[in-house]
Amino acid sequence: MKFIRFSFLAVAALAITVAAPALAPKTVRDGIEAWQHADYAAAVAIWRPLAEKGDADAAFNLGQAYRLGRGVAVDLALAQKWLQKAASAGHLDAETTLGLLLFDSGSRDQAMQWLKKAAERGEPRAMLVYGTALFNGDGVPRDQMMAYAYVSRSAAQGLEPARTTLQQMDDMLPVELRRRAIEIALQNAAEKPAPGSARKAPARAAASAAPAKSPAKPATPPATSTPARTATKAASAPPSPPASATAAIAGGWRIQLGAFSKRESAEALYRKLSPSLGGRQAFYVSAGAVTRLQAGPYSSRAAAASACASLKGQACFPVQPK
Repeated sequence: MKFIRFSFLAVAALAITVAAPALAPKTVRDGIEAWQHADYAAAVAIWRPLAEKGDADAAFNLGQAYRLGRGVAVDLALAQKWLQKAASAGHLDAETTLGLLLFDSGSRDQAMQWLKKAAERGEPRAMLVYGTALFNGDGVPRDQMMAYAYVSRSAAQGLEPARTTLQQMDDMLPVELRRRAIEIALQNAAEKPAPGSARKAPARAAASAAPAKSPAKPATPPATSTPARTATKAASAPPSPPASATAAIAGGWRIQLGAFSKRESAEALYRKLSPSLGGRQAFYVSAGAVTRLQAGPYSSRAAAASACASLKGQACFPVQPK
């Protein structure tokens, strides 16, 4: 009788092979961690197969690697290819970065298509460049009201070049046009707040906007050289125009919330009510021995009255500063 002989070592090895867990597939986050440790080649190796399978974050990051020349040689054609794949999938940072890259290379028509998409979604750099193009009629039909609306929203999100551009526009545009533009900006910000990016790219675009045809030219949108963040960023709250833009608007409405013998009391009430005011600015108006607490601006008396109605139990009425 013939027997089959088993090797105990072979059986043990087989058991180990079967029991060993399969290696988890690499993710975009793994590539980000490699990038943060300056292992750019490893990051690119992780992102490439994911990008080829259609992952928009991986495609964006791969495009940035080619744009910056990290882990691969600088290749703006390949950078554009991968950024366009990500942008076509609706990746906000890719829309902006691709638009700025095209703008810087002189492909203005294509650039404006992507920058308009990103600006409509509330991306601050895109709103600055597209808004300035609208102001100058540079590659797009001239529309100074929408230009002011976009740039004011960009400035409200803290983009310093947008604040500079907005100040230039303030000197050139009539008050009534600015007032209506602010109303549009507030409405658009409430309807389409800027979404956050799920997985940030290694760095944002460094492409600069070309000089505008008028004094209201955009400064270069700032570039970020820091690595990608691994945490998810929540969508930002609807931005309101900056105080510098709204303070100059005649006829803006406010709500008055009380009058106090001590300013500290007015400040304390504002801190309490601030979360319910949607980011509206506080105004402390001296009137003899008292300080009146007002908040605003609001686009109309009706808007101010609606704000008062939402503050249940709080004394409040609309006012229009002189």
